[in-house]
Amino acid sequence: MWTDVIDLRDFYRSGRGRVARRMVCRRIHEIWPDVKKMSVLGLGFATPYLDGFQEQSTRTFAAMPQGQGVLGQPQPGHNVLVDELELPFADCSMDRVLLVHALECSEQVRPMLREIWRVLTDSGRLLVIAPNRRGLWARFERTPFGHGQPYSSGQLSRLLRDNLFTPVVTERALYMPPVSSGVLLSAAPAIETLGSCVFKSFAGVVMAEATKQIYALSGDGQKSATRRYIRLPEHTGTGPASRNAEIRKDVKTL
Repeated sequence: MWTDVIDLRDFYRSGRGRVARRMVCRRIHEIWPDVKKMSVLGLGFATPYLDGFQEQSTRTFAAMPQGQGVLGQPQPGHNVLVDELELPFADCSMDRVLLVHALECSEQVRPMLREIWRVLTDSGRLLVIAPNRRGLWARFERTPFGHGQPYSSGQLSRLLRDNLFTPVVTERALYMPPVSSGVLLSAAPAIETLGSCVFKSFAGVVMAEATKQIYALSGDGQKSATRRYIRLPEHTGTGPASRNAEIRKDVKTL
């Protein structure tokens, strides 16, 4: 079940939400330090984490699933309301995809990941942020990380491999407890440093960066030279029927 966009907005406006955003953003920018001349897509409720990319990237999109809702008026080219199973983007059009407040909420994880696979370029990177099964944040429903399906780092890696992605980096973030105490919030950077050294298993979120698998193993164990996707020409229609025809593209599987 999707977390309502109003609840997400209110969380990130709170002191606890602002600190959580800073801690997670710091880790995101360590993984993706440079997105110059790239197209960046945030799927789920990624708006709080895209601010640092807008000045660098060529294009930045915040795609919010219909079940979650969207704040304000959707703006073509940036803030869009989407069906996460039919993204309104061309094949191989995104260099970076940030998935946050989405994986744990979606009831159709596999089709959503396949759709992300479709829009990601051959050399693109997917970064998934999900609540950590062993972390404190997944145990408290008063934060968005306390809703939906939490994951361990191993579960997240297996899920990505099962959906034509190759995990390359696994990180963790958000070691501060999910409290509103001003003292603890002010000490968040120190807690984050300590936690990353001593309490890695108890981070609030797990983060996995993955690349797109282009080739799959054939039955004899050799790499097949057949691409597992079809690159379709961009559709030029503008009406709803035309848009649906453009975005409904099936990924070939074994």
